[in-house]
Amino acid sequence: MSSTFVTLAEVLEARGGPLEEDEVWSLLLGSAESLLDLSYKGHNICNIITPASLLLSATGTLAFKNCAVTDEVCAFTAPEMLQGRAISTKLIIVYSLGMTLYWSPIQLSDSLNCLVLSMCEVMAHRRANLNSILEVCESHHNASLLPPPNKVIKQLVEDVFQDSLSGKSQMIRERLHGRNSFESQNFILLCSYCCEIVKKCCQAEYYYF
Repeated sequence: MSSTFVTLAEVLEARGGPLEEDEVWSLLLGSAESLLDLSYKGHNICNIITPASLLLSATGTLAFKNCAVTDEVCAFTAPEMLQGRAISTKLIIVYSLGMTLYWSPIQLSDSLNCLVLSMCEVMAHRRANLNSILEVCESHHNASLLPPPNKVIKQLVEDVFQDSLSGKSQMIRERLHGRNSFESQNFILLCSYCCEIVKKCCQAEYYYF
């Protein structure tokens, strides 16, 4: 975990459970906005998104780390890319994003489940595109009065940092407790040893007289 970004995998690990549905909507909206913005600006966008490459920043933005095609990421890779017949980078990334969101087990509502399933279509031409995903997410956010994605992302990152600090504090407490316990045992042993020395000295003086 860097000081600027955390990954979706780290968010789920810190939480010890899946995202809530509203958080999935926010991540989906934020991802669609970010990917379209990168595309409009002519920047190269990655072909594969995984829980370990979807980056959340403390400022509420999203970024995407490039992934090579390996056995670990095949589950998130579009079929056409694995078969060497990639047609559209945007449709490849849509598939990958959909699989990444499904990676966090959660009982989705029908509307969100249908949207994510449409992103994971095996046939690329049947897959939802980024513009349609953005439109659906914006409509849902407005109708449900959900907070803006950047606010939700900030909170997710803050939760990870808080969990990390709690873990470090616990580790320090355990180390201190272990050290104090060790020192206490040494003190007890030292006291016992001193008592034995005193007894022997007393016995020696008794027999001397």
